[in-house]
Amino acid sequence: MDPVRYRILGTTQALRPDGTAVPVGGARLRALLTVLALRAGRAVPVALLVEEVWDGDPPADAPGALQALVGRLRRTLGADAVESVDGGYQLGAGPDDIDLHRFTRLADDGARALADGDPAKAAALLDDALALWRDPVLADLPDRTAEAARWETLRLDARRARLAAALALGRAEQVLPELTALCDAHPLDETLQALRLRALREAGRTAEALAAYDEVRRLLADRLGSDPGPELRSLHTELLHRSAAPAPAPARPPGNLRARLTSFVGRDTDIGTIRGDLATARLVTLLGPGGAGKTRLSQEAAEGAGDTARDGVWLVELAPVDDPAAVPEAVLTAIGARETVLHGAGAEEFRAATERHDDPVERLVEHCARRRMLIVLDNCEHVVEAAARLVAELLERCPRLTVLATSREPLGVPGEVLRPVEPLPEPYALRLLADRGAAARPGFRVEDDPEACAEICRRLDGLPLAIELAAARLRMLTPARSPTASTTASACSPPAAAPCCPASRPCGPSSTGPGICSTRTNGTSCAACPCSPAAATWPPRRPSADRPPSTRSAPSSTSPWWWPRPPATARCATGCWRPSPSTPANASTPPAGAPRPSAPT
Repeated sequence: MDPVRYRILGTTQALRPDGTAVPVGGARLRALLTVLALRAGRAVPVALLVEEVWDGDPPADAPGALQALVGRLRRTLGADAVESVDGGYQLGAGPDDIDLHRFTRLADDGARALADGDPAKAAALLDDALALWRDPVLADLPDRTAEAARWETLRLDARRARLAAALALGRAEQVLPELTALCDAHPLDETLQALRLRALREAGRTAEALAAYDEVRRLLADRLGSDPGPELRSLHTELLHRSAAPAPAPARPPGNLRARLTSFVGRDTDIGTIRGDLATARLVTLLGPGGAGKTRLSQEAAEGAGDTARDGVWLVELAPVDDPAAVPEAVLTAIGARETVLHGAGAEEFRAATERHDDPVERLVEHCARRRMLIVLDNCEHVVEAAARLVAELLERCPRLTVLATSREPLGVPGEVLRPVEPLPEPYALRLLADRGAAARPGFRVEDDPEACAEICRRLDGLPLAIELAAARLRMLTPARSPTASTTASACSPPAAAPCCPASRPCGPSSTGPGICSTRTNGTSCAACPCSPAAATWPPRRPSADRPPSTRSAPSSTSPWWWPRPPATARCATGCWRPSPSTPANASTPPAGAPRPSAPT
């Protein structure tokens, strides 16, 4: 039989690797399994087993009855489930295969993380530990009073540590209801009362905190005849002198969003709209061409997601991912789930260790299932099918997860909300150029040459990335050096006429000058060739589903400095040779024997 895991934090159960329960019938059989699991990894003497299983009232032939009971347990769980050792028996399972001992390890790890100043890790570990708990503990142990009380104390310690971690993460309002209930159940617990006072203080409810302190002081005096301890007295002093001793700033919430190095210009309305979408929908996709500002907009919107991302905002950059099969691993690495998953596998179902470690999707589900988090999937377009499959599975299996994606095409997942990212309107485009231009060239102002700056923004379609690249060139040039009137000359037009290929016919109307077309023959019209003014583009732009081929006129010798220039001798996408505007008229053909360069990209 496959390895079995055990639950004794509640009714005793045995679970197969797939999470299905193995029927363990009979109160005595469950009591025997509970006693063995409680001491996992150790030999349990026969006398102790008899005492615990029969609760001080053993049968006449106690060793024989115990041996028969062990035989039944082996037939139920497998021959290797219970091992015979000198003087007794031992459960054939490690401590980590039993929920009670797993709880102990996770709680200890969480307490250490909190002491080391890592409240986010502590909260994750303690959440996993407490999720294992099912009341009542050791339910099938005949005399459970003393043992259950010990484990309830450990559980209360874990709950205290979890609440302290939540306060360190700035979640005072969220933990106040639980803290109030615990203080009512344990009114003399000064540690809990101190946590409650801190939560009230950090929530801005100073008057309520002072009233709560007076209530605790009177309670301790009436029941114990003592005064509050040093921690409570120190908190009371801070509450009375709040201006002299302000509360420490809450720790930064978990996540991997980095601080941006430049200002964010415009799109305030878009940010509000996206945050509203994230509050009501679980998948929002920002659509737009490259350079439209999808990545920056997604980060700005995600940073203020509020309760949607209570457990953190995690940015996953998919641009470097070439293999669609590597998308789950990329997400797993970005959200930092590797170590956490090893510490805290699913508390609701025990999966086999090999299955959990081999499948990144399963590890992602285990990490995200109980967390309220926001994952930002950036640049999905080149792995859109793999990203869509992963998002669909995560959203189905992780009910509190939200995804914000950026892509050039929709993911096509049910429930997806699409938000197109439009180019910047001219006022915002000018503000962006002014901001980035001033950084590149101190003293730069749009007002000094408004027409040239407006032309730059207009001809760059208001794309933020293109504007930023143009602004970077202001270190050496000024907008005044870019004549903006010439917008119709063709990049394929040499200054003077040149012979065409086989038939020496002009490529395109003669008024614009000929080109050297290698794709047409004897006098055939070249209207479809990029050399013609109607179709000339520079730089050539690759069509995509959301952007048709550009019909912008190509630059000439008078085109502005910020417009990309063709090489001295280049070739259009269809193979049409032409000189650049800086090439002499007699240099309309490439040198003899020279290889033809590739089309510009």
